[in-house]
Amino acid sequence: MDRAINRQRVLLQHLAPSSESSQIVSSSICAAGDSAAYERSASFGDDVVIVAAYRTPLCKSKRGGFKDTLPDDLLATVLKAVLDTSKIDPSEVGDIVVGTVLARGSQRASECRMAAFYAGFPETVPLRTVNRQCSSGLQAVADVVAAIRAGFYDIGIGAGLESMTADPMAWDGSINPKTHIFSQAQDCLLPMGITSENVAHRFGVSREEQDQAAVESHRKAAAATAAGRFKDEIIPVKTKIVDPKTGEEKEVTISVDDGIRPGTSLSGLAKLKPAFKKDGTTTAGNSSQVTDGAGAVLLMKRSVAVKKGLPILGVFRSFAAVGVDPAVMGVGPAVAIPAAVKSAGLQLDDIDLFEINEAFASQFVYCAKKLELDPSKINVNGGAIALGHPLGATGARCVATLLHEMKRRGRDCRFGVVSMCIGTGMGAAAVFERGDAVDQLTNVKGF
Repeated sequence: MDRAINRQRVLLQHLAPSSESSQIVSSSICAAGDSAAYERSASFGDDVVIVAAYRTPLCKSKRGGFKDTLPDDLLATVLKAVLDTSKIDPSEVGDIVVGTVLARGSQRASECRMAAFYAGFPETVPLRTVNRQCSSGLQAVADVVAAIRAGFYDIGIGAGLESMTADPMAWDGSINPKTHIFSQAQDCLLPMGITSENVAHRFGVSREEQDQAAVESHRKAAAATAAGRFKDEIIPVKTKIVDPKTGEEKEVTISVDDGIRPGTSLSGLAKLKPAFKKDGTTTAGNSSQVTDGAGAVLLMKRSVAVKKGLPILGVFRSFAAVGVDPAVMGVGPAVAIPAAVKSAGLQLDDIDLFEINEAFASQFVYCAKKLELDPSKINVNGGAIALGHPLGATGARCVATLLHEMKRRGRDCRFGVVSMCIGTGMGAAAVFERGDAVDQLTNVKGF
């Protein structure tokens, strides 16, 4: 009885007129019937929302559709898309933050600035790059959210870019001899494939489990492609393909991911030899693909989006970056996801969908099992083993994939998580809420 009376009291408080603006909601616990005790944001209108999220197709590096495409042309395509679809005045964008990993910092920063000009942004709109390795695209989105919340600007773009054709993974320069003294510093230099083997060995992830995860990734990605579920997030790219034998150039439009192998089977994967360790279990078939691609996410204050009449695709609720043992860097999501979910005032059971980057099947399987996640909620349209992992762009790609899938599912899907492991031993995760799932009575705690 006391609980019912208290619930009625809370509801009456929500309905009572306020002398302040209707946009202002005080910080409190909402006990009016939601599945968890969500905390209110200081202001509903100050929510940071996503109004557009797009990506290019993802293509195999050196062999795929973008092997002859310049990185800045990939980024320009998605930057232009957010302008064209939202119809916003490009001069209103306060900043563009681009996650990117492999290219030389100064050169890539210049390429990204050039891409903004190609896309139609004026010189008054600044741009910077950010590098937190595999989470760089998600970090770019989180950085924009933080800046909007801080009041630096009201509209920003978080993006990601990687051309692993143009910029292969390699160490440049000498290595500090101090690394021989610090074991964890040494482990920062481990090949990513060895860290995968470490995860498999330390936590008992079998070769068959890894191969099965790879089969499922390709199966789900192929089904999603056939059903047209990526069409709302993919922006076709007009580019060229150069025949390596004749040098002949052919104009093409790339509109689908080219790394998906629908016929992938356990028997076929079982024939592959370990790629990093003689007696290992990590193969080319149960690892993410080396890929080219870009993505962009347009964010703004809710009040600005409402004023402009823009549809709200999602709400950014929380973000967490954590550190883990570099030798098993792939466990990052198992630590980052609970941290981000807790920060949002939620529980794991409240999350309806997960986009967890499949850097390696070993770490993907471990994280899902460690958190006891429902397999039907994870990477429902496939993951990086099938789609590819363009390092700096993966975070933005995952945001686009998650939010468009949440929109398709409607009322059956309120909260989603994007997460990935990070080289040198980190993890990152962010919580999103479906754009039309929230009102001022159910507004959860903001980040």
